[in-house]
Amino acid sequence: MEGRNTPGGGSDTAEADRYNGAVASARKIGRRPLSGPWRTHLSTDLVGEAPGTSVTLAGWVHHRRDHGGVIFLDLRDHEGLVQVVCDPSRPELFGRAERVRAEYVLSVRGALRPRPAGTENPRLATGRLEVLAESLEILNPSEPLPFALDESETGEGVRLRYRYLDLRRPEMQERLRLRARVAAALRRWLEARGFLEVETPMLTRATPEGARDFLVPCRLQPGTFYALPQSPQLYKQILMMSGVDRYYQIVRCFRDEDLRADRQPEFTQLDVETSFLDAEAITGLMEEMIRTVFHEVLGVALPDPFPRLAYDEVMARFGSDKPDLRNPLELTELTDWARGTSFQVFARAAARPDGRVAALRLPGGGELARTRIDTHTELARRHGLGGLAWIRVLDPERLPEGLQSPVVKFLSADELRTLLARTGARAGDLLYFAAETRAKVDQALDVLRQTLGRELGLGGEGWAPLWVTDFPMFAWNADERRWDAMHHPFTAPRVASPEELRADPGAVRAHAYDLVLNGYEVGGGSVRIHRSEIQAAVFDLLGLGREESEEKFGFLLEALRYGAPPHGGMAFGLDRLVMLMSGAANIREVIAFPKTQTGAEPLSRAPAPVPPADLAALGLRPLAPDSGPAREHGSS
Repeated sequence: MEGRNTPGGGSDTAEADRYNGAVASARKIGRRPLSGPWRTHLSTDLVGEAPGTSVTLAGWVHHRRDHGGVIFLDLRDHEGLVQVVCDPSRPELFGRAERVRAEYVLSVRGALRPRPAGTENPRLATGRLEVLAESLEILNPSEPLPFALDESETGEGVRLRYRYLDLRRPEMQERLRLRARVAAALRRWLEARGFLEVETPMLTRATPEGARDFLVPCRLQPGTFYALPQSPQLYKQILMMSGVDRYYQIVRCFRDEDLRADRQPEFTQLDVETSFLDAEAITGLMEEMIRTVFHEVLGVALPDPFPRLAYDEVMARFGSDKPDLRNPLELTELTDWARGTSFQVFARAAARPDGRVAALRLPGGGELARTRIDTHTELARRHGLGGLAWIRVLDPERLPEGLQSPVVKFLSADELRTLLARTGARAGDLLYFAAETRAKVDQALDVLRQTLGRELGLGGEGWAPLWVTDFPMFAWNADERRWDAMHHPFTAPRVASPEELRADPGAVRAHAYDLVLNGYEVGGGSVRIHRSEIQAAVFDLLGLGREESEEKFGFLLEALRYGAPPHGGMAFGLDRLVMLMSGAANIREVIAFPKTQTGAEPLSRAPAPVPPADLAALGLRPLAPDSGPAREHGSS
């Protein structure tokens, strides 16, 4: 492999690998350049051309190397790199080449030829070829860059501030291509099965869907506001009532909520809705779609069929409704055992109506240092537990002497024997225990399970899809003493009448389903309510009176009374799906112009104040100088 400083050499190994990935994906797309005055070929087209062919290339100077009278330029376009040789026998051309620096935009005409023997770069798609320049035009010079494009340690704040430079990097170009290929594959699959693409409004009215709306003042009706859609939920249901049998849309959605690695205030989802299909048919259809997209885009064969787990089982085993099944660690339910134990910390938690006691067994974890155990205990405290009990299993046949733990003295030999049998503990294992409300135990042990999986490298390769089904219809909001919708208020309950729904809301299950992939929810959906009396009963249980329901959802309730068909669908987070498929660390890496965790867009410096006159035209007044939070643009 040639080094960067070798005469006639190309890019180094890492760069070559990155560009080869971009070249491979570009050739899959099969695009040809649009010929013009500055370009007749793309870099990857040269591989099939005969030596001596006259070609004109255009792009950016990736590297410039001067080796004692001959200048080598690595010219980069959106598909890859090609080496251009500038010979001093052409003084005018050579003089221009001497002025060239990184990221200058050039158009180069020359003759294609093989590289001299011994200077080939087999790790680059064009590594056996070079272009002997006959003319060189500087289309635009470049100032010195604020960061090197091949520098992997550049901070995200700088990258987002100069996003137009960041997007020139081959890995970012590849992610944009991957996103485009995924969207195209989804469209092909849906259109081949009779789905109709329909656009729904961006300016709509505020509806409760689980997050705050972004509001847009209406100048023509002062004092009123549009809302940007959190999803096209109501419109796609209305389309089913309008006779559109199968709908889809790749749509922008907006939620004013706190941000994290897999969440943005504006995001893209694939929205799908069908009529006259039940949950089993819809999930089967969507599973086939995802399996096809992975095969077409990545060449990956996903399991067939995807495993399915009911909500209660998945929460009992993993403490989460979106577990990463590549991680083999599971929870053991101990609430019933703990009620009769002499250890009051366990017994009190188990006696609570909403209490849970559970264990997480770490095979071979007995070797963990006490400092690591203390770190895990502190992690559990940060996620709602008062502490984290633990037991090192040295010899399960000798009780209690074969166990090491501060809690062993509070448990009898029989209790310990049952505990070891329930958890399947063996010599050398470590047991972690959590005892609190079910919600706190689930949250803390889920985080601990994920943390241990990362620290110990447990099952982090491959793809592990999972359908989670049979969600509860409602969740009890103890603070406000009312029911909340587990998904959204338009999900169909598994009941036949309003009376059955009202009899025991906490026991009602929903026709809802989520698709989980490697620990991320990538899609969720449900069969929808298609009978007005059921929808009215759900609104009533959620605390929406008749008048408020009519005010917010009158158009939906009315439409349901005019012959609404059974219908249901799903929404997939396209950003999150592409993030996983690309191996990126967060969704900002697969969105061209993302927001930071403060909601800022550093490139354009949005959000920004607007002139008072513009606010006055909307019937608004500016905030006092100290009344709003400080804005931040430079970091995430």
